[in-house]
Amino acid sequence: MVELTRKRFEELVADALDTIPPELTRMMDNVVITVSEDPPEPGLLGLYEGIPLTERGESYSGVLPDQIFLYWREICAFCETADQVVEEIRITVVHEIAHHFGISDERLHELGWG
Repeated sequence: MVELTRKRFEELVADALDTIPPELTRMMDNVVITVSEDPPEPGLLGLYEGIPLTERGESYSGVLPDQIFLYWREICAFCETADQVVEEIRITVVHEIAHHFGISDERLHELGWG
């Protein structure tokens, strides 16, 4: 387990987002990333809630943003070093952004992003 303040964790999330290629972040639409303390179920490091880009039609407008939740306490408990926390944040962010683009868990596992 790694001890980090929420503020430090949020800084690491910002650093992880900086590693996402700009051509992908430009394509993200109506989505926010939120750091939350505890997941709805144990062991969950991140969660995407919303309507993936691949499922949005012409009637998609005026809706609240999709949300990507990162569960900082769970990620810190999962890791043994600060470097592992940084890597796990990056992996989790990429995983949840992939859901925003309509990529399923099954496909992410096939690609090694499980």
